[in-house]
Amino acid sequence: MGEISNLFVVGMGIGTVFVGLILIIFFCLIIGLFCKIGSKKESVASADTKTDLHEERLENRQEIIAAVTAACAEDMGKDVSALRVVSFKKL
Repeated sequence: MGEISNLFVVGMGIGTVFVGLILIIFFCLIIGLFCKIGSKKESVASADTKTDLHEERLENRQEIIAAVTAACAEDMGKDVSALRVVSFKKL
């Protein structure tokens, strides 16, 4: 038997990687479907709690802004009083 061609080795390596990536994508899609089925049952029961959590965030808005501002000031090495919050939006 002769030597294996370099192109064959490269082709097999690239093919193996792409087949592996495609299998990972399919596994993630299947697991995602199972998670969606399970979350539909929970979403009906937890619809009331979501509104309660949203209202709680509004009450603590100033505390959240203060904590984020303090973390930013610590990271930048500046004093907290030197920072001004212009806008604070949920992304």
